[in-house]
Amino acid sequence: MNHIKLIKNKYDHAKALARIKTLMNKNLVPNSKEADELEVLSLLIEHYEQTNFPIEKPDPIDAIKFRMEQLGLLKKDLIPFIGSASKVTEVLNGTRQLSLNMIRKLSDGLDISVEILICMSKSKVAKSAALQKASEHKRSKAA
Repeated sequence: MNHIKLIKNKYDHAKALARIKTLMNKNLVPNSKEADELEVLSLLIEHYEQTNFPIEKPDPIDAIKFRMEQLGLLKKDLIPFIGSASKVTEVLNGTRQLSLNMIRKLSDGLDISVEILICMSKSKVAKSAALQKASEHKRSKAA
């Protein structure tokens, strides 16, 4: 690739990926022209992919369940992080929100990002939207 430019479409993206593959298969000398080209292309591809293929953060409950599966944990294994067995069930069913204390313990104990755990779960967002809509409907009838 003689001329490096912004990646603006699928064609540019494919071309940049092919060039990176070629460069990665070479034994590049650090700080060489080709090594610099590889670094710049990597940054351009990263920017294009983040803009055009954003990855959503996982639902906190799904993240907990995924981590449980990875570690081979059962519901009872979450009691030290969440509290009683009933609280664990409520959290995993989406009927109880995670408290700050639970978030801290889950993050430390299961190595789940706090950023993921503090996000409102998709089911909570849907319920919240439905409650708001119902509330607005009641207000419009009363007026």
